[in-house]
Amino acid sequence: GTMSAAGMMGLGGAIGHYIGHRVEPTSLPQTVAAFHSLVGIAASAAAVGDYINTPSAKDLDAVHLASIYLATVIGSVTTTGSLVAFAKLDGRMSSAPFQHPARDQINMGLGAATVGAGAVVMGTPELGTGIAALGGALTTSGILGWHMTASIGGADMPVVITVLNSYSGWALCAEGFMLDMPILTTVGALIGCSGAALTKIMCDAMNRDILSVILGGFGTKATGGGEAMQFEGEATQTSIEETIKLLTEAESIIIVPGYGLAVAKGQYPLKDMVETLTEEGNKKVRFGIHPVAGRMPGQLNVLLAEAGVPYDIVEELEEINDDFDATDVALVIGANDTVNSAAEDDPNSQIAGMPVLRVWKAKNVIVMKRSMAAGYAGVDNPVFLKDNTDMLLGDAKATCEKLASGVKEFYGK
Repeated sequence: GTMSAAGMMGLGGAIGHYIGHRVEPTSLPQTVAAFHSLVGIAASAAAVGDYINTPSAKDLDAVHLASIYLATVIGSVTTTGSLVAFAKLDGRMSSAPFQHPARDQINMGLGAATVGAGAVVMGTPELGTGIAALGGALTTSGILGWHMTASIGGADMPVVITVLNSYSGWALCAEGFMLDMPILTTVGALIGCSGAALTKIMCDAMNRDILSVILGGFGTKATGGGEAMQFEGEATQTSIEETIKLLTEAESIIIVPGYGLAVAKGQYPLKDMVETLTEEGNKKVRFGIHPVAGRMPGQLNVLLAEAGVPYDIVEELEEINDDFDATDVALVIGANDTVNSAAEDDPNSQIAGMPVLRVWKAKNVIVMKRSMAAGYAGVDNPVFLKDNTDMLLGDAKATCEKLASGVKEFYGK
């Protein structure tokens, strides 16, 4: 038994190693979501297997039965929820929320059916009835996981990933009770609690209520009931040459990266440009990172670290947000919702009250984007129309490469 288990672990480890090495940093969110589904499958399969292999359900005490039921249900929700999150993040499903008019009623019905099946399992019936009830709970909770995650919009996916992370921990925790293995319970509780803590941090960063995210609600806790403001004005475009002139004349620069930088893989030329500006031009260059920048927590920190950007110039929103007033140039690369002033100015905006990086307070703002389209939350950004903002449209990597070589040229490198 031990040999075959070790063999399976080795095989799983080899597959994981192979997948891990092939994944691009931009695909990390969907990979994490897909891996969470495996935890769910393992939890549900082990729980159902444990129940089926019991000579008689009457031999099981209440704690054992409850942990079998919880591992099955949490595992099932985690599996289907993670697969939907994977499909949305990978573009295989629309990132728009699935809005069924009877959404809440469907959720309540599935929840009630899952609880009802649990009550049957806990009543220690004959094994056949127990297996049918457990199978019912597995099915209804799986549909519930699918429906709840499908009802959540793409902009909330970072929170969904942390919630699923937490779920996978609680499923593991139940496994520990079921198999009487304290180490599983301890590890599960660690994952569950850290996932829950991370979820809280993410929700605070978006001014969202965790329940409204999970139940597929829109807007923030502060969103009013009226129409969102319409912003009038024309966005002005700038050129590579103008931007290089601004950067080389500036004393202090804050760069705000977003998911667009990750997609374009522009972190390497960006790092070259920053290095030239700091070493040759003695500029004060820093990065401002929003807690929900990218599609999962810490995605941009990882991206910048991978390119070799020094940790001490990468700062969080709380540390850097008051410094924009004294900054000559704010360079926004592929970020949109996280620098949207509507969050502060428009009480009816979908992102009202969400903490944002106040790039518009800098003397000059350059926004690098592929196109003028709205961000992932689908909210227009008035910052683009402000007098001190210029748009530099194009692929982030190509633009960063041109800026890096232009800055080097300026300093005769």
